[in-house]
Amino acid sequence: MILRLSSGHALRAVLFDAGNTLVFLDYYRMAEGVGSALALPLTGQRLAAGAAEAAVAMERSASSDQERATAYMEALFRLGGVPAERMGEVRDCLRRMHSERHLWCLVQDGTHASLGRLKAAGLRLGIVSNSDGRVEQALSAAGLRQYFDVVIDSSLVGMEKPDPAIFRAALDALGVAPEEALYVGDLYEVDVVGARAAGIEAVLLAPAGSDTGRGCRTAPSIHELVNDLLPGKTG
Repeated sequence: MILRLSSGHALRAVLFDAGNTLVFLDYYRMAEGVGSALALPLTGQRLAAGAAEAAVAMERSASSDQERATAYMEALFRLGGVPAERMGEVRDCLRRMHSERHLWCLVQDGTHASLGRLKAAGLRLGIVSNSDGRVEQALSAAGLRQYFDVVIDSSLVGMEKPDPAIFRAALDALGVAPEEALYVGDLYEVDVVGARAAGIEAVLLAPAGSDTGRGCRTAPSIHELVNDLLPGKTG
């Protein structure tokens, strides 16, 4: 069966963001480690509950990936109950924990099966991520690396989303044209804008029933997106 994009072109490849798309922070480990180091009553549940609001703060922050990452983490812990004056201690603790074991290592239910179904359908899969040079390590820690034909890490290639060049690097590595690919990410200004600039159709991961007001295709999860891409073969 030939899968087709909304443009009518045949779909040959699906590219993904990594953080908050395929792999997620280990909120419970972070809460335990930072809470213990700072003697504060943090909980993983409370950190996780602030993820959506922290993502908004990240998208509204300054333009570099490092600034976005800092804004996200600071918002996450501020919402979790950490005073602003202790954010330096939080950053130090997280750096230590991240060096010991990648903090981005959790995977949502259905992700493995969904990626396997895309591969079984004959699609090429790739990662295009703004990361710290360790996105492959994160994918390996989450047990996902084997599904991907190419992994593009911004720190290793010297360019970052939304620069369309980083998306083109993945297309070139896979040997597919922009109109034959789909990109999936969680940030409109970084993922959707960048993918579209490279000529790639984009899907924004957004909670079910949410209205982004941005006129782009959305999906509530990887599992449901794949069910939509592979009709009649729901998993």
